[in-house]
Amino acid sequence: MKRLRWQILIVILALAAIGILLISQQRAAQPPEAADATGEAGAQPVSGGVYTEGLIGAPGRLNPVLDFYNSTDRDVNRLLYSSLVRFDDRGLPVADLAESWGVSQDGTTYNFSIKAGAQWHDGEAVTSADVAFTVDLLRSPNLPIPDDLRAFWEDVEISAPNPQLVQFILPEPFAPFLDYLTFGILPEHLLGEFAPEELAAAPFNLQPVGSGPYHFVQWLGESDQITGVVLAAFEDYYAPKAFIDQIVFRYFSDPAAALEAYRNGEIMGISEITPEILAGALAEPNLNVYTGRLPQMTLVLFNLDDPGAAFLQVQEVRQALMAALNRQRMIDTLLGGQGIVANGPIFPGTWAYYDGLKSLEYDPAAAVELLKGAEFVIPAAGGTVREKEGVRLAFTLLHPEGEPYTSMAQFIQQSWAQIGVEVTLEAVPYDTLIENKLTRGDYTAALVDLNLFRSPDPDPYPFWHQAQMSGGQNYAHWDDRPASEYLEQARITLDLAERTRLYRNFQIRFSLELPALPLYYPVYTYAVDSQVQGLSMGPLFDASDRFATLVSWFIAPEQNGTGE
Repeated sequence: MKRLRWQILIVILALAAIGILLISQQRAAQPPEAADATGEAGAQPVSGGVYTEGLIGAPGRLNPVLDFYNSTDRDVNRLLYSSLVRFDDRGLPVADLAESWGVSQDGTTYNFSIKAGAQWHDGEAVTSADVAFTVDLLRSPNLPIPDDLRAFWEDVEISAPNPQLVQFILPEPFAPFLDYLTFGILPEHLLGEFAPEELAAAPFNLQPVGSGPYHFVQWLGESDQITGVVLAAFEDYYAPKAFIDQIVFRYFSDPAAALEAYRNGEIMGISEITPEILAGALAEPNLNVYTGRLPQMTLVLFNLDDPGAAFLQVQEVRQALMAALNRQRMIDTLLGGQGIVANGPIFPGTWAYYDGLKSLEYDPAAAVELLKGAEFVIPAAGGTVREKEGVRLAFTLLHPEGEPYTSMAQFIQQSWAQIGVEVTLEAVPYDTLIENKLTRGDYTAALVDLNLFRSPDPDPYPFWHQAQMSGGQNYAHWDDRPASEYLEQARITLDLAERTRLYRNFQIRFSLELPALPLYYPVYTYAVDSQVQGLSMGPLFDASDRFATLVSWFIAPEQNGTGE
């Protein structure tokens, strides 16, 4: 169902029958867990004030079915629109517009009740018809929807038996289904008259109406250029009203310009602190920096089906290559410390992560012993490259063009040379690496990113299951039956405890076999002035998740103009 993104029959049942389908998975309505609102200095939260944040990028359309390729729009849309569910920082679903939900015993039917009283910003009621309307848009080939997402929704039936109830019927059990329900819901009464191909040019995109905690007020501009957008707290929001009265976003072309604007008192927050401005941001005494792990992993991927490098099929060789890499040093020296050493394809801090996992630590001496145990030796006649029966331990490592990939590849090359492994580097454009190399199996090893943005459920099936070796995304051609069985069961099992057990077993198996070498998880760094309090930020599944607790943020009384 998921795609690996690299640097990106309507059935109406009687109400009685629907009630039977609801089982123990029902969730009571509750907003995402809020941050501790006591503030950094013990101040009590107060209402009022304006928070201004600098966004890096340009505005496009404030429409959630048009923002897949514009993270700047997603930041704003996160506050304008609601979803049926959201996910907390552990990847667990929590109610948003949904009052409750249930799943049939066979795992194919999901029923959601919408919160009574939920309103659009124009005062109209939010109904199940709005959800069905938005899903229909997600199926459209005339909108910039990712192909995998469009294909997914084509196979799902949706019905709206009454204004408060929406039902989804899947072709087969699929435990990660809730992952796909975080899309922003659009108002049918305002957009229903537009054909999908007309939606991109609809005036709605510049005068949006959502049902989220903030509503659109106006655009800001200079010399016919949009420079910002103003939002205000929605008085009739179905959940607790936000403390901060207004949110103003201002657009900047680069992070340095945003930092300068902060220094000039023009903004109070910077949407992303990139490596080039990190030192400057840390030097600002009143600027608090928050860091959260991103849903991405950089790894060295092996082609275990490459006949020209059969030695990579030897477990001890892969383990030696891992033990020879000082990953923490790589993070510190090449990324300015902005990363976390990776242990596997399931992200730490999430419900599915097994924290008892043991990984191979940096130990070049142990790496040499592993190679010796696999009968690779330095020839007595001289040389520095290990051989076995005349086969040299040498191969080419593909890597994307540009930084930080070039420096990483050189670091890896030098590290492996120290244990007698000869690596030739080849830089290729990222698109070429994926489309012409990985998908065709035309590689031996590659430095790549596994990107699961906006996918809180781990579901490693598409990338590591045997069935995905041909025509799928198991580019490593990892043919491991035990691991595949764990993944098969995990994606059709609704019981969270059982899924956790299955993913634990998968992670243990992965760490032993090492079909790829996990290097690090990158982090997202965000900065907000100290006068804004009540913030918390955990691991992220999208940059806009930094606003998950924004309704609990407040501006210290002496700063918000209330005089309290």
